[in-house]
Amino acid sequence: MNINLQNIKAPFFIGVAGAGMSAIAQYLQGTGMSVSGSDRFFNEGKAGDIKEKLEAEGITCYLQDGSGITPQTDLVVASTAIEDTVIEIKKAKELGIPVIKRSALLALIAASKKTIAIGGTSGKSTTTAMLFDIMTYAGLSPSIISGAGLVSLIKKGKIGNAFVGSSEWLVIEADESDGSIVQYHPAIGILLNIEKDHKELDELMNIFETFRNNSSLFIVNQSNEHSRKLSVNLINDFETDGKKPGAGFFAGGFLQKGFHISFTINNENFEMNVAGRHNMENAVAAVAAAVQAGVPVKTASEALKHYEGIYRRCQVLGNKNGVWVVDDFAHNPVKCAAAIRSCQPVANKVIAWFQPHGYIPTKFLRSDFVKEIAEALRPQDEIWMSEIFYAGGTTTKDISAEDLVNDIKAMGKNAFFIEDRNHFLEAARSHIQEGNVLLLMGARDPSLESFSKTIFEAL
Repeated sequence: MNINLQNIKAPFFIGVAGAGMSAIAQYLQGTGMSVSGSDRFFNEGKAGDIKEKLEAEGITCYLQDGSGITPQTDLVVASTAIEDTVIEIKKAKELGIPVIKRSALLALIAASKKTIAIGGTSGKSTTTAMLFDIMTYAGLSPSIISGAGLVSLIKKGKIGNAFVGSSEWLVIEADESDGSIVQYHPAIGILLNIEKDHKELDELMNIFETFRNNSSLFIVNQSNEHSRKLSVNLINDFETDGKKPGAGFFAGGFLQKGFHISFTINNENFEMNVAGRHNMENAVAAVAAAVQAGVPVKTASEALKHYEGIYRRCQVLGNKNGVWVVDDFAHNPVKCAAAIRSCQPVANKVIAWFQPHGYIPTKFLRSDFVKEIAEALRPQDEIWMSEIFYAGGTTTKDISAEDLVNDIKAMGKNAFFIEDRNHFLEAARSHIQEGNVLLLMGARDPSLESFSKTIFEAL
């Protein structure tokens, strides 16, 4: 299919409320297109305020009933989860309108700009946001297409996962979960890390190797045992574990006090209002890329002092009755473990709640979830889980979150299953005391933000 972006005037997005889809929809609207879209969450009333925010950007929203696709529609964009049986796909084919996957469209957009693509199984959204903030502060006026909203943009009433700048620079989050990362040919490619997630390690290594080969300049995290195997040039790489100071960008001196971290990059002092050592790693990746774009390290340090974070990534909702409440998007084993560890310097006890998503990925990662979470928990910490989030579609429900809880219990850790999350606070209240952190984790479920706020208000 040969699609020329310059000829597209009225694209329609099926699944426009999704993080990846809404970002591209907003970006294209910002470039002057007349964008519209639908989502089954609009039908079910589960989209939160996303519909209103899309409409505020000028994007026309429809129920997922086919009514939004007309003869004037010149391109239909479908997310990975959209099946051919959806009425709008059928209607598009009947009208002869070309249908393209989200990832293919993002590849077309990336090819039209001077793109920096951030890849890896963890930290992509955060690093994308940090790099965007650095380049914006430096006056480079980049655009961004990300999987999570920047708090600085959300405060302006936007979803926050897209922005159209005035320069040729575009910063994108490059997704490996569906293999789409191999479609990008960025000016600068960044590889943060490689861990089992969605796919086995061997398959992921092959995918990221193609990503490396497609990048004009490639930056690799030397601290990750798997990603460093794909290094091609230490001069551009970054390092955080203190063992291989030959990398071009070297971070160290990590210190966390509360939800604030400090460290150095190439002997320049950095301070950020975020938590967790993994965020030092994300920061040095962003700095390494920014320097390649012409930004001095000192300017990057000044920029990151003002970094406000991203939506549901260690997002501190506040302190109530002496208990900190943190909302986090963590959903794979390494991310859950990192989220738990990032809260431990703040509290004498972390009570973590997790809602896995998808029966297939939960079954695939069962042993990894158990290992990573169990290793992250201190003797006094607790993990609570509610039943797996089911987003619809065809699947076999042959695993339960209770299976993971029982496995973690068997390793001598404090683990609890509460099937209905609405009963979580009632069940856990006697476990929560002043000085604790209550960490709420989960992804893909659009109601998680309101759930976390409800927990905070009821605490």
